[in-house]
Amino acid sequence: MPEPKFRRLALIGIGLIGSSLAHVARREGLVGEIAISSRSAQTLQRAEELGLGDSYHLDAADAASGADLVILCVPVGASEAVAKWIAPVLAPGAIVTDVGSTKASVVRQMAPHLPGHVHFIPGHPIAGTEESGPDAGFAELFRNRWCILTPQPDTDPAALARLTAFWTACGSMVDTMDAEHHDLVLAIVSHLPHIIAYNIVGTADDLEAVTKSEVIKYSASGFRDFTRLAASDPTMWRDVCLHNKDAILEMLARFSEDLAALQRAVRWGDGEALFELFTRTRGIRRSIVEAGQDTDSPNFGRDAAKSGPVEQAMPGQGLSEG
Repeated sequence: MPEPKFRRLALIGIGLIGSSLAHVARREGLVGEIAISSRSAQTLQRAEELGLGDSYHLDAADAASGADLVILCVPVGASEAVAKWIAPVLAPGAIVTDVGSTKASVVRQMAPHLPGHVHFIPGHPIAGTEESGPDAGFAELFRNRWCILTPQPDTDPAALARLTAFWTACGSMVDTMDAEHHDLVLAIVSHLPHIIAYNIVGTADDLEAVTKSEVIKYSASGFRDFTRLAASDPTMWRDVCLHNKDAILEMLARFSEDLAALQRAVRWGDGEALFELFTRTRGIRRSIVEAGQDTDSPNFGRDAAKSGPVEQAMPGQGLSEG
């Protein structure tokens, strides 16, 4: 067993990402002990039944006390409240990070409240499924997925290297970028697709000419994929929309313009424009597969990843990656 990279890991929140971190940190020997916190006594009890940690706390400050790595696995809207709550107990030199899908908002919420003796390095593992809760986690979730870190200008290079090594050991490929740029990139590759999925499934649900039973019974693969996206955690996605508003609105405006152009092509029977668009976008799909960010395995390879050795299958791009 390798020497633990951190003595005590505090996971504040124990949903899909938090429980997956607990699994992989334990399996790879990345930490000496795992302290888990949740506001829900029921969730905390389930985490304990699953053996995800070494100690379990309803009070986030109790979990964070003495930890040298603190990871917030909570909806981004809760980041400020958690930062305020745990700040007084954070140990000197501790690394504080998160897994939220927006980064500029998290910086604004957390940075003013964290003491100067800790290293605050926001993060975002681009991995997930449409499932949630402590039962949803599995150690292979982060394998060959990207984790983006958004260090501040004054971030200590040694702390950044240590956190990078942690995520690499979890199986992730790590990149760094500015928080605002991260939010713009994720607005188009994650946030907008989820918003569109929620909207399409909502439209189908509202259709008076098509019954709900027909929508379910005759769902083609395209609609089924949308429903997987639209099954993602409502609290998380509400907070994403509220906390990455500017970038999402910018992408929605661009999407609306492109959708209007597509509408004109359909209305006027412009087959050449339609064929050009479908050919161009097909190329993007092939590029994603070639980059190793998807697999043809059923359920995007997640079932095999959960049940078999790591080498047997690679989980595909998370459908609720945030």
